[in-house]
Amino acid sequence: MTLTGPILQFLGCQGGVWGLSLMIVCDATDPQPALRLNVPAELVNGASGPVPGLDATAWRFDIAVRQTAMPQRIGYRLAGRSHSFQVPALGATPSMAYVSCNGFSDARTRKTMKSPNAMWARMGRLHEQQERVDGIPVGPLELLLMGGDQIYSDDIWATVPELRAWTEVEWFTRTHMPLSDSLRAALQTRFAGFYLERWNQPETAALLASVPSVMMWDDHDIIDGWGSHPCELHGSPVFQGLFEVARSAFELFQRQMLGAPPPATLNAQTAHNSAYRFGSTGLLVLDLRSERRPRSVTTDAAGRRTVLADQVMSPASWSAVYAWLDAQLAAGDLRHLLVMSSIPVMHPSFEQLETMLGALPAIEELEDDLRDHWTSHPHQAERLRLVRRLLDASARGLRVTVLSGDVHVAAIGVIESDRSDLSPEARSLTQLTSSGVTHPPPAGVARYFLEEACKQTETLEPGLTGQMVEFPTARRRLIGCRNFMTLQADAPGGANRLWANWWAEGVDHPYTKVVLPVG
Repeated sequence: MTLTGPILQFLGCQGGVWGLSLMIVCDATDPQPALRLNVPAELVNGASGPVPGLDATAWRFDIAVRQTAMPQRIGYRLAGRSHSFQVPALGATPSMAYVSCNGFSDARTRKTMKSPNAMWARMGRLHEQQERVDGIPVGPLELLLMGGDQIYSDDIWATVPELRAWTEVEWFTRTHMPLSDSLRAALQTRFAGFYLERWNQPETAALLASVPSVMMWDDHDIIDGWGSHPCELHGSPVFQGLFEVARSAFELFQRQMLGAPPPATLNAQTAHNSAYRFGSTGLLVLDLRSERRPRSVTTDAAGRRTVLADQVMSPASWSAVYAWLDAQLAAGDLRHLLVMSSIPVMHPSFEQLETMLGALPAIEELEDDLRDHWTSHPHQAERLRLVRRLLDASARGLRVTVLSGDVHVAAIGVIESDRSDLSPEARSLTQLTSSGVTHPPPAGVARYFLEEACKQTETLEPGLTGQMVEFPTARRRLIGCRNFMTLQADAPGGANRLWANWWAEGVDHPYTKVVLPVG
């Protein structure tokens, strides 16, 4: 019996070959499911392995399609069901969708929401060309970018009894208590259950089976605020064991790792930072959770102190990211770079809201997230280094656009230097935020004060400022309803623009932002 799948994953494009993998999870006693591919798709590899926490087997099939001058529709049949996906034309930028926050942090909200998958259903209509923008089809979609919080693990504190009991132990004992085998097993089962629940939503499952995805995790795929908790808690055996369980589930269900990491994973680093190329567009995917940690100070028996600073990504990861970026700049054939950052690089800081709101209860749900952001004080230096490197790329003719989520609203941010020798596109970064596809927006009073905070200009350093800007056709900076985004490139021979459309719940027409190339 099929437990979940098929799920398509994009592996990259090399030498005109579009690579993807296809995973399905079945009962452990079932034989290998039969896969039938329509030409010109070819099966090039396969792998299988057990699913931690379930009596099940995951089967992965690696597929290659030689691209041609025209898009190709590829059909396949797996486990008795037929599906299809589209491969873009050779050298073309694929038609993409971006989503984040696919779940609920509050079980009560999930129970009361009438149409929890309404935005997935709308994306499905766009993919099937049943809905258009001014008569022009957006679909079929060729790539699905999932920018974090694909699942919400928040209920583990209530649904795993042994973990709930651990939270009631006094602090010193709790932070030194080992992770028991029984708790590990319970966590494995619960995390597998999270993925089965989210992946098997009919509207979501239909798209996962027909649009290859690129997924990167965020905190709710582990626990809320992972990496920003007190250092004693972060380093405790139970917290670290919980992280290992969540990472194993992420690597299987989101990255389809049955053996080596996917081929787009960057070299010389142990996290999941990845990069892809298609035509004149690149996609850089940052892993902002695997190596995140709070500041800690330890003292050994001889009295020597060791200080570890707050960290979002390790030096090895940053070196791998910048080595890939430098190689693309040296090649000189990249016009657009999309950078997936699960948390926004540009967003109102909690300090701003704290000043405006004091202790108003309406922002309690935002506090953890905002302290976890790039704009929080411990991460600002690391953010500045990233911004400077991306602006250097812009100055060399590469249009850099950050794609982000996490904050449960749609927004546009701009970071700009005051260099007068460059065009506006060459001295600025644009951030497009879309969140959440399933999670509801913050309460109205919180959105009001967030909108007010968005009117402030942030000075990152002298000569470098950031601000949130109004949506075209809207007199506000935040779209406070559930949403997702689509990204489409001009047709070949066009102006090499990217068209970003935000599809918002209850709004008939999308909000549109045009991303111009440098020069």
